[in-house]
Amino acid sequence: MLRAELHCHSSLSYDGRDPVDMLLGQAAAVGLDALAVTDHDEIEASLAAAEQAADYDLVGIPGMEVTSEAGHVLALGVEELVPPGLSFVETLDRIHAQGGIAVVPHPFQRSRHGVAPHISEATLASADAIEVYNSRLFTGRSNRTAERFAAARNLPMTAGSDAHIAEMVGQAVTEVDAAERTVDAVLDAIRDGRTSVVGKRTPWRISLRQFGGGVRRRIARALRTPF
Repeated sequence: MLRAELHCHSSLSYDGRDPVDMLLGQAAAVGLDALAVTDHDEIEASLAAAEQAADYDLVGIPGMEVTSEAGHVLALGVEELVPPGLSFVETLDRIHAQGGIAVVPHPFQRSRHGVAPHISEATLASADAIEVYNSRLFTGRSNRTAERFAAARNLPMTAGSDAHIAEMVGQAVTEVDAAERTVDAVLDAIRDGRTSVVGKRTPWRISLRQFGGGVRRRIARALRTPF
C-alpha cells in the first residue's frame, strides 16, 4: 500500500508559497510514497517535482489543477498543459487523451470552484475519481456529501491536503493499493478504486495563515501584471 499526496500547490500557483523542493522534502519527512504537485493552470513546477522525486525516494506524479468552465479538475498523469476555460467534458477528454486521470476536488464546495453546482450528477460521475476528503477548513459538510455521492455510484475516492504551504503536505492522504511503485501503477489503482482515504483537518490557525498568504500573493501578482 502506497501513501500518496494528490493535491498540493507550489509557488507557481497564484496562491501557493513554497518551491517544489520544500514540498518534496515535507512529503519524504512525513513518510509519503508519492506526491502530485497540482498547481492552478500551471504544470512546469509539477514536471520539475516529478523529475526530482526519486532523489527523495518518492514517486513523482505530474499533474495540475485545471480551471474548467464548471470549476476545478485535478489532472493526474499529464505532462502537457490542459488549457483552462474548457467545458467539464472537454477538460476530461483532454486529460484522457494524455493518458491521465481526472479527479474532481471539493466538488460540492461552491466557494472553492467546486463543479457540482454547474453540471449534472451524471456528468460529474463521468470523472475517474472523486476527492471525498479535503483537509482545508470548512470542508466537513462538502466532504461528507462527496463521499456519499461517490459511494452511491461506486466511484473511486481520493483525499488531498490542498496544501498551499509545504508544512501541510500529507494532512490528507490517499492510500493506494498499487501493483508496483510507479506512476502508471498508482494511476491504474486509482482508476480501479483500489484506494482508501486518511486525513485530518488542517488546523484553523494554519488555514487562516494559508488563506491570508494566498490573498497577499494574489494581490502582489495582480499588481505586477501589466494592464
